[in-house]
Amino acid sequence: MRSDAQLYVGLMSGTSADGIDAALVRFASGDPHAPCELLHGHSRPWGDAIRSRLLHFGQGGDCTSLDDIGHLDVEIAHAFADATQELLAAAGVDAVAVRAIGSHGQTIRHRPDTRWPFTWQLGDGNVIAERTGITTVADFRRRDVAAGGHGAPLLPALHAALLRSPDEARAVLNLGGIANLTLLPREGAVRGFDTGPANALLDAWCAHHTGAAFDAGGAFAASGQADTALLATLLEERWFDLPPPKSTGREQFHLAWLQAGLGSIRREPGDVQATLAELTAASVANALLATQPDTTRLLVCGGGVHNPFLLARIRAWLPTVTVESTAVHGVDPDFIEAMGFAWLARETLAGRHGNLPAVTGARGGRVLGAIHPA
Repeated sequence: MRSDAQLYVGLMSGTSADGIDAALVRFASGDPHAPCELLHGHSRPWGDAIRSRLLHFGQGGDCTSLDDIGHLDVEIAHAFADATQELLAAAGVDAVAVRAIGSHGQTIRHRPDTRWPFTWQLGDGNVIAERTGITTVADFRRRDVAAGGHGAPLLPALHAALLRSPDEARAVLNLGGIANLTLLPREGAVRGFDTGPANALLDAWCAHHTGAAFDAGGAFAASGQADTALLATLLEERWFDLPPPKSTGREQFHLAWLQAGLGSIRREPGDVQATLAELTAASVANALLATQPDTTRLLVCGGGVHNPFLLARIRAWLPTVTVESTAVHGVDPDFIEAMGFAWLARETLAGRHGNLPAVTGARGGRVLGAIHPA
């Protein structure tokens, strides 16, 4: 492997558990502030059987044995290795040209606020390194949690490098399974935190009532009318009132949580879907206005960027803010998270801190991840 190689692969499977995003990234130099470029992106969907298991564990379901977790850890790693090989084949790049892979893994449990805080991502980096022949950095979040942080969000530093402007206060909104914000003031510290549910609840309700894995274009939500009483009930969730730093996942926001809010009152499924879109929009807007009220531009990435109904509701809640895709600024909204784990892998190999303590709440900067040599 060439020591001067500046190509990295980033692998990401998020809370929505819809598939693996793989990004081939080129860094202009080894300088931590050097620009990076997405050379190729590839998505590999999860099969129905494994996705069902991922969703079960992700929203707090128990396993029947340790063997279940051990097998799933390796199965996920093989899928991540497959995604890497498919990406490199499509890009026409040999594995020897890639310095390292940064693999997020698949979160199956995230408990940063318990007596014994932990976060757990599956996808054994040893297997990925063995299958691909590429040094693999994995398990990025747990060192930050060990240092008293939430282990999330981890990408605000990359957002700042790619999208910050000295001319206006900006924020980056990632609409994945969970929504999170990165605050990019004109000057001063970068901050970031989760704001609440996004695609995780929308997808779950849509699948339950229509059989479709997600609400394509927001059509299901657009067919209904938001229920203001239900919205008010859902917004009473105490988690929304917690100050940053904070993070969450399917363990907090899942169908059982929604059913508790619904109570015994029967509502039309489309109305509930519309209300869930309103919940995402309201919780994002409330969080942004409370933490950076002078924001003039909100740059959106993640799967939710393809939901025009959801974006319209966010714009309605933020009438003085320009809401637009990161694509307007030359950053692919579908692969920015995967790019982020390529960036984190580079920071780890360079011995540099990958977290921002002001974002995660950790006691200080830490070198993140475990390195699995090729």
